[in-house]
Amino acid sequence: MTTFMAKHGQVQRAWYVLDAEGKTLGALAVEAAVLLRGKHKPIYTPHVDTGDFVIVINAEKVRLTGKKPQQKEWITHSPYPGGLKRVTYGVLLRTKPERVVEKAIKGMLPKNKLGDQMYRKLKVYRGPEHPHQAQQPVLWVSRQA
Repeated sequence: MTTFMAKHGQVQRAWYVLDAEGKTLGALAVEAAVLLRGKHKPIYTPHVDTGDFVIVINAEKVRLTGKKPQQKEWITHSPYPGGLKRVTYGVLLRTKPERVVEKAIKGMLPKNKLGDQMYRKLKVYRGPEHPHQAQQPVLWVSRQA
């Protein structure tokens, strides 16, 4: 008996919609990362991208628990002296909620070319509308709900 290893051509990709309304950021990111990696499928293979496409809607309605909106910071630095920028997640959630969700999900994916390939299948939108109706996405029902 041999161990099954999925090959690139064998993977069937589906489209799923995750609604972020009322969910905590970490729980939403875990669900999305599992779908993007393909860990919910019986053909999951660690070195092959077996994941599906994920559309996250209502990113502006995601919840942060505790004091994270005031204390957690998004830190960037340009190559210039004094180029450090700090923005709290509370401000970022009001201005660019898509980036908050994208960063949380990307942090749960592998840090290599395979992870980049998985990340490209993620689509995040601020409100309830998305332009992917032609792909006939299915609403993903959380196992935790």
